[in-house]
Amino acid sequence: MSRPAPVLVLPLLLLSAIITFAWWWPNRPQAADPGLAGTRINSVSFAPFRDGQSPLSDKFPSAAEVEQDVAMLAGRVRAIRTYAASSGDYDLASIAERHGLKLWLGIWLGTDRAKNALELARGIEIANAHPQTVERVIVGNEVLLRRDLAVGELIAALDQVKARVKQPVTYADVWEFWRQFPEVAAHVDVITIHLLPYWEDNPTGIDAAVGHVHEVYRQMQVLLAGKPIAIGETGWPSRGRWRRDAAPGRVNQAVFLRRFIELANQEGFDYNLIEAFDQGWKYKSEGTVGANWGLWSRSTKLPPAGLVTEDPRWAWKAIASSLAGLALLGGTLMSWPGLSGRLQIWLAVLAMSLGAALVYAWSGTVPVIYDHHLLLAAAVNLTGQALLAVLLMRRVAMLLAGRPLPPDRTGADATETIRGLFMLRVDRRWQVWLFHDLSFVFVWTAAVMQLLLLFDPRYRDFPLPVFAVPLVAILARMVVGDLPRGGGGREELWAGSTLAGAAIGSAIAEGPANLQSLAWNGGALLLAAPFLARARWLEADSGSQFASAGSYFARKNRDPESGSQSPQSLNRTLEKSILAQHSFDLEPS
Repeated sequence: MSRPAPVLVLPLLLLSAIITFAWWWPNRPQAADPGLAGTRINSVSFAPFRDGQSPLSDKFPSAAEVEQDVAMLAGRVRAIRTYAASSGDYDLASIAERHGLKLWLGIWLGTDRAKNALELARGIEIANAHPQTVERVIVGNEVLLRRDLAVGELIAALDQVKARVKQPVTYADVWEFWRQFPEVAAHVDVITIHLLPYWEDNPTGIDAAVGHVHEVYRQMQVLLAGKPIAIGETGWPSRGRWRRDAAPGRVNQAVFLRRFIELANQEGFDYNLIEAFDQGWKYKSEGTVGANWGLWSRSTKLPPAGLVTEDPRWAWKAIASSLAGLALLGGTLMSWPGLSGRLQIWLAVLAMSLGAALVYAWSGTVPVIYDHHLLLAAAVNLTGQALLAVLLMRRVAMLLAGRPLPPDRTGADATETIRGLFMLRVDRRWQVWLFHDLSFVFVWTAAVMQLLLLFDPRYRDFPLPVFAVPLVAILARMVVGDLPRGGGGREELWAGSTLAGAAIGSAIAEGPANLQSLAWNGGALLLAAPFLARARWLEADSGSQFASAGSYFARKNRDPESGSQSPQSLNRTLEKSILAQHSFDLEPS
């Protein structure tokens, strides 16, 4: 085995320091004043669903779990808002009453008229049974936005409830729909508008978000003069994709909430924040962002005052990055003897980069696993990235040791491998095909995901963590001159051009303010470039693709300590190996 050279100590310490800084900088404590210490929130949207529970699958929390959640909120909020009257085997109005909370009672209206009738009857029953707790009745939520009912049917439902309860009756929808259907105002006691700067068709960044809320509120006061206005939903997501310069995050969530509540207290707004707890089940319809609007996660998610850290666990991830890099380096040095200290440093740089990429992939994937489909996808992706990291270390070590590399394979070869795997046929010569074929699979996957981001982007994340290791692999192969030119075909052309074209289209659609989009789409172009280069140089000499494979490090690998060959000797060895391996590949399986 290669003994780690003493000269590695300082480079490894430096690399660990760089990795630590890279984790710390975006996660450094940031000011998010004004603070909210001692402030009681007016109202929050309340859905008590926990992991594995969802109204979409009729899996509801128990009465004890709901009681626990309401007890936690009792000292922090004045009221809670619900969205459906018939949900779960618990009496939320009674629970709220026991804990001294007011209730904005929601009645859910959809396209099923029979269910609507049951909801209306149940909502009226609850309101009349708890006149001191139910503060208002919200008949329908974003019904006009979803186009579930005609405006006439909505008005009929409002009139039905108004005639049978004593509490104020309202309807809740995005503020643009109150402008579009002002006739609804005559049938409610309160105008309830939703103001979500992140979600609007023209999203507003965090710096201008609260000012936007204030301006729209004033416009609605003028448009619907004579009716009291309540803000039924406002807030900011703590995780997910950027929309233009509207960036989700814990810091931005704290900034928005603190600034908005300060404004609401000054202006006397009647408001409700979305929402009490993160709701993983919303991923199905609203992506990662939809699952991350909660103020709490059954514990304090955001401090009420003072500095806020984007990722409180960043230090552990920095340590894990260095440990993963050291593990990759140690395993490689054990397998490839005879490398000089100078070449071990090159391997150390690569290993630590890959270690950081693996932890970044983990931290961007595991926290957003909301169902078994995502769990399977994450397991496959992380396993593939870890395998690619090990194979890349092996390949670069072979290059540094002056060993002949396996012949490069094409997209057609990789496609045939995948077909064989689906038919349970596995070529056991993994040293020949695994690295290249796995790399091509990542590019095809990126191309498919990029098409979805181009044509159906609203609820889809930019998948930079999913391709962290492949991106490092391409950069590393560029540095060592290991990227082949030519020899490709239609598979390289289709995968590369699809990925590159969709990336350019996505970047244009998202705009220059979306830095997250620019980062991912730049990475997508980097992923596509080597495959487009292979497709471009179709007539290149088959041997030329290997001529550069050892050129960079072969020139640097002449000292006796490394035991490497001269460039001429290395090229002769490579040529013989290529001929031998090509003939080996032609043998029947």
